Amino acid sequence: MTRFRELPLALRVLFLAAFVNRAGMFVFPLLTVYLVRGKDLSPGQAGLMISVGSTGLLVGSLLSGPLCDLRGRRPALLTALLLNAAGYLGLATLDGPPWTYTALLFAALVGMGMFGPASNTLIADLTTPEQRPFAYTVSYIGNNLGMGIGPLLGGVAAAYSYHVMFAGNIVAGLLCAALIAVWVPADRARGEGRGGSEDEGAGRQARSPAEAGAGKAWTGHGHVLALVLISFFYVAPLIGIEYTLPLAITTVLDESASLVGVVYTINSVVVVGLGLVAEKRIPRYGTKSLLVVSGLLWAAGMAAIAFFFSLPAILLSTVVWTLGEIIASVVVPTYIADHADKRRVGSLMALNGFVLGVARLVVPVGLGTLWQFQGHGPVFFTLLACPLVGIAAFALLRVRNSPAAAPATEPTHPSDTASTTASPTGKQT
Repeated sequence: MTRFRELPLALRVLFLAAFVNRAGMFVFPLLTVYLVRGKDLSPGQAGLMISVGSTGLLVGSLLSGPLCDLRGRRPALLTALLLNAAGYLGLATLDGPPWTYTALLFAALVGMGMFGPASNTLIADLTTPEQRPFAYTVSYIGNNLGMGIGPLLGGVAAAYSYHVMFAGNIVAGLLCAALIAVWVPADRARGEGRGGSEDEGAGRQARSPAEAGAGKAWTGHGHVLALVLISFFYVAPLIGIEYTLPLAITTVLDESASLVGVVYTINSVVVVGLGLVAEKRIPRYGTKSLLVVSGLLWAAGMAAIAFFFSLPAILLSTVVWTLGEIIASVVVPTYIADHADKRRVGSLMALNGFVLGVARLVVPVGLGTLWQFQGHGPVFFTLLACPLVGIAAFALLRVRNSPAAAPATEPTHPSDTASTTASPTGKQT
């Protein structure tokens, strides 16, 4: 709690808003049920509509960076929440042909896709290098708690009325928008994004002459771009697990669907129980070492399922791969925040969200096709191969030292003086 209180008030409000927003995500987990039962669409129509509408997540991720850089972080967050609420309001009230539902879902999910990168960018702006791993861990835990509560509350609301379900989602989004509008100040990054350089911001690393011109080019950001793109191989197993485990438990193992919920419960318990414990140890190690360890944990979890396919193996593997998920979810945005020029933080955070969106589109289709023609075995060996590829790529990637680990002769902002005496965010190799 002491470390939490040391964070800027704007970030504490942002974490609360993000939790409320996630807990209020009543609609998305139950959207298929609503379209089939509430709008009388066929399962095929509903699936096609959700697939097409989900491209809004990709578009939102792409829009988030430019909007953050051009208009500011707070406007991007407010736009995301209001667009999401407007899209769901249309879905709840309008009655028309299926394409209209697809368009409204697309709009709602553009808002959903914008929120995460904008939130991560604001965290990067308002924290020092020493605070960032903790701040991203708190954000990650809050999001997971909200995602655990949301479907439960949404199911209760939907059992009473679909209108109540939509109303809860919309009210939660508007409440978050009000919190952000009142408590999150207009960010300084907008002026800096247009070329101001007199204040590089708390905790930002001093730039070389080549990197100082990043407002005009992406010079010096190749290592950040590579790290974000390689992280796809850790995101793919996460999306694959979301898609394959329900099928594996209910069809291959012929177990109750309630056991699917047990997997998610284990995941949430590990995130909440061990997230902050892991974060305290993250600053002791370099980025490359942490990402390799994350990949090893992912690989161990997938290997348990692939080689010892059974319900106990699935439940045990959830504990293991969740630890890998925690590490990667903290290290990747922290590295972006530490090493990207302020003019590019928003765009790179958006690229991180875009990678997740791409995985959500291609992984279920690819694994579903593989399952249909080859069975479940090759599917889980494919999920095992993903983190192994990621480990190899990260081992070859040249990453940079954190700002806190920079030599004392390197120029730093005066506001960083006190923070650089604390434990560094990690000595990258």
